[in-house]
Amino acid sequence: MNQIAFNIIFITLFAVFGACIASFANVVALRIAKEESFIKGRSRCPSCGGTLRWFELLPVISWLIQKWSCRKCDATISPRYLIVEILGALALSFSFLRYGFSWSFLIAFGVMVILLLIGLIDFTIMEIPDILVLALLPLAIGAIFAQPGITLVSRAIGLLVISLPMFILAMIIKGSFGGGDIKFMAVIGLLLGWQNTLLAFFVAVVIAGTYALILIIQKKVKKGAQMAFGPYLCFGAMTAFIYGKEILTWYLGLFGLYL
Repeated sequence: MNQIAFNIIFITLFAVFGACIASFANVVALRIAKEESFIKGRSRCPSCGGTLRWFELLPVISWLIQKWSCRKCDATISPRYLIVEILGALALSFSFLRYGFSWSFLIAFGVMVILLLIGLIDFTIMEIPDILVLALLPLAIGAIFAQPGITLVSRAIGLLVISLPMFILAMIIKGSFGGGDIKFMAVIGLLLGWQNTLLAFFVAVVIAGTYALILIIQKKVKKGAQMAFGPYLCFGAMTAFIYGKEILTWYLGLFGLYL
């Protein structure tokens, strides 16, 4: 078997596995929001409460085959399920493409799982659990050894480069940033180093700002309404962890600058 065929097989496997993990993370977030156990109990339709069978739980496939509606009550199934599962598939498969079988890939896998949980829970209840931020810390420490190209100085600066301004703004402007966002970005700074942390924050601001603008134009929310920022920070962090160096090299190259 040649290398290309080998990579295709594993990329496919990791894409499927990533979609399954994302699907489970979605269930966890929704049940936490309802204060239900995510360990016990079968999956149910949120509209009619009907128990879902195994073939109705296949990530991506079931949503498409059922034409985004429940087979029992015909209620529309939120596109959130599809989007989250696709993001999980892409995150894990791109992590493998970037790092192959390595310690960095294992760290990327752990980071992806935790970021999915943080993003989904924050999107659902607008709260980032401290326990999940703490769970990122061992992975950030592991990255120090797995990715020696990012210096300790860069990681130390990364701890403060976004979290400190966020903290100051939160003190000045009430409700601008939550404590969970600040602690999250401190750990992300240790994980990524200062350059990739700035990139992660920039990506989050652009996507969140664009989404908020669309909602305002469509008059679905009022200007000044609060929204969860965690999901966008998670997306930016995962993007920077996988392809931060490549993105920064490309961007700086446009101006004749180099890392």
